Amino acid sequence: MKKNIIIYGLIAGIVVSILMLFITNYISHCEGNVDYDTSMLIGYASMLIAFSLVFVGIRNYRDKYNQGVISFGKAFKIGIMMVLIASTIYVIAWLIDYFFFVPDFMEKYSAHELDKLKASGASQPEIDKQTKEMANFARMYKNPLINALLTYAEILPVGLIVTLISSLILKRKTANK
Repeated sequence: MKKNIIIYGLIAGIVVSILMLFITNYISHCEGNVDYDTSMLIGYASMLIAFSLVFVGIRNYRDKYNQGVISFGKAFKIGIMMVLIASTIYVIAWLIDYFFFVPDFMEKYSAHELDKLKASGASQPEIDKQTKEMANFARMYKNPLINALLTYAEILPVGLIVTLISSLILKRKTANK
């Protein structure tokens, strides 16, 4: 079971990290014209693609190592451990990317959000309030622990949902013959 969890967790982590680093960051930031909304969609799609390996990993364990039988609890345990491995790899990849390659990410993102707010016709007090909040958040985001926790909060819910769905679909009380 451990080997199965580690292999599928590592593969999922590598897939989501590569997609995040090379698709969302490289294309967006190196091209100079960042479309944050599209980057976010691509990011969450890459998480779903990577976490599809949770389904495959649970099914592989059930069919190859557990005689075609698995409870919801066992499937969930296997899936969530894969998700934790994959998420940790993703968080480490983001921390390296953020602190070494795009340390100005929050400043650029904040400016983008403030431009959107201004374009929407927001009042000056609203803009000032948002500017202050974004500056505080950017300062907080420079702390590696806070950054890591927020990045986990971005990816773990997706993995949890995929694990729940996979566990429900793959649970089987008796082996099919």
